Amino acid sequence: MKKPLSATLTTITVIAGIISLSLLTGCATSPTGRSQLMLISPESAIVESKTAYLSTVSELEQENKLVNDPKVMDRVATITGRLVHVAKQQYPNTANWEWSVAIIDDPKTVNAWCMAGGRMAVYTGLLNKLKLTDDEFAQVMGHEISHALANHTAERMSRAMATSIGVIAIGAAADNHGAALLGAAAAAKLALELPNSRTAESEADAIGMRLATIAGYEPDAAVTLWQKMGESGGSTPPEFLSTHPAPGNRQAALKAMIPEMRQLNPTGTMAPVAPVQIVR
Repeated sequence: MKKPLSATLTTITVIAGIISLSLLTGCATSPTGRSQLMLISPESAIVESKTAYLSTVSELEQENKLVNDPKVMDRVATITGRLVHVAKQQYPNTANWEWSVAIIDDPKTVNAWCMAGGRMAVYTGLLNKLKLTDDEFAQVMGHEISHALANHTAERMSRAMATSIGVIAIGAAADNHGAALLGAAAAAKLALELPNSRTAESEADAIGMRLATIAGYEPDAAVTLWQKMGESGGSTPPEFLSTHPAPGNRQAALKAMIPEMRQLNPTGTMAPVAPVQIVR
């Protein structure tokens, strides 16, 4: 049966919109000089990440999952605060980010993340199961903050949205009016579950080590951190590794960067602590 003209026009309009969105894809450059193609701008990623973050925090509050232990809160605030101070110096565009950390009471989960705009989370399982030193924890958070600095959130959101664009294109061709484009806020939340590319991981390793070293933490801890990470799960890898692919040569690559990193802060001077909101 032939489609009515209105349905055909609807299909053409939807596909045209998809093509227009593709043509408007922005071109950005990561801190390491890599070209990044995005369906959503870093600025939009920050706005939508805030929506997703507040939604996640609200759920955690209702479940009474936010840690309010003063000792833990002070440790997290101090270490992330030093990293944030360096991030603001190295990347002035982050000065007005709403830097914050939600400490999630989940002793079984070994994980941490940082969304666009500096909104972070760390699970108690990361601190307790791995028995992280301050230097190792600084490497974790430096790595996570680096994903935000390098606009990796926007890249992952773009991948989520690109998948949805394919769905709506198929739906339009089939005259399926129920097909809908994934919203940017939903993409921001989904982006937390998507793994970064190996290139993005290497960028975050290098930038994160730099942040942590300038902040006064030992670069060697990046190697011991990943040793602990690899040993912690046995046959079941920790949650952290589901979004952080770890190639076999990662520890060797990190170790090779240590001499260069040491030149950044040869005296190991601790950076000042920038204000970071601990979500309660």
